[in-house]
Amino acid sequence: MFFQILSFLLDVAAGLLGGACLLRLYMQVQRIPFGNPVGRFIFALTDWIVLPLRRVLPSYRKWDTASLIAAYLFELAQFGILWLLAGAGGGGVLVPVLAVFGLIRLVISGVIGLIIVYAVLSWVQADSPIADVIDRLCAPMLRPFRRVIPLVGGFDLSPLALLVLLQVAAIIVAHLQDAVIR
Repeated sequence: MFFQILSFLLDVAAGLLGGACLLRLYMQVQRIPFGNPVGRFIFALTDWIVLPLRRVLPSYRKWDTASLIAAYLFELAQFGILWLLAGAGGGGVLVPVLAVFGLIRLVISGVIGLIIVYAVLSWVQADSPIADVIDRLCAPMLRPFRRVIPLVGGFDLSPLALLVLLQVAAIIVAHLQDAVIR
């Protein structure tokens, strides 16, 4: 029971901090200004780790490698702590690999969360700076689906199609992770 509780708490902490780092990276790639409430929250949550990493990790084109590495470090810490507490053998060789899979799962769940928030905000016609940021974050991911899927009775089904694709990707990642562990 203690291990499950700790695993859950570590998952929440690594998910929140790592997800914030990934959102920071994605907002920079999409050139979304950080003067909005979402951007200020992300900066407040991640500056303490991203700024020191930036001194040693330069950006690659428009990709902020410091934010990506920070997200990976949170996943690595989570799996490292769990490995130590579980008393697993093997010298922890799989911990960095599990952290990569954790990072991929974090990206998938983050995008799922963004799409769900986008869909809900589109139903209620929210007119706020947060709705604009969410719309700008989701539009590039939904654009390919909107080219293929027409409006059905005035409803945009592209978020649903993307959610289905992301769930399939999550299943594939889980099976790949199981194959690597075995």
